[in-house]
Amino acid sequence: MTKPPHDRIKVALETDSVIDIVTTGARSGLQRTTEIWFTNVSGRIIICGTPGGTGGSGPRVPRDWLANLVACPEFTLRLKESMELCLPARATPVGDIAQRRALMSAPETQWYRDQVDSVDDLIQHSPIVEVLFTGEYSWLNR
Repeated sequence: MTKPPHDRIKVALETDSVIDIVTTGARSGLQRTTEIWFTNVSGRIIICGTPGGTGGSGPRVPRDWLANLVACPEFTLRLKESMELCLPARATPVGDIAQRRALMSAPETQWYRDQVDSVDDLIQHSPIVEVLFTGEYSWLNR
């Protein structure tokens, strides 16, 4: 199978929004596939959510996908909109308040801000992980 050109992958990461992530279950050790949104913020690929998990503010709701990525950060990001491709990756939770504020204040994350009463809700309570590509796709990291 031929590899797609680099520019097609970059365009997909700039324009697509829905992916599958294939994680290892935190408790079961089994592979789990989750359809989820991702956001490209100035070249940084992030996966995040609203505090309540259903588009709203409130206390943080646990997410299976986040627990899986914290327990086993190595996962597969599967592009599926403009192209189909599995990319090996590593998830890094974003804990630094200044970085969280910068990400959740960026124009690309406007939808998340529209779901809550204040950006502070997002900064304090939203799950946010940065995706770093590994192996032969590490050239995708900004």
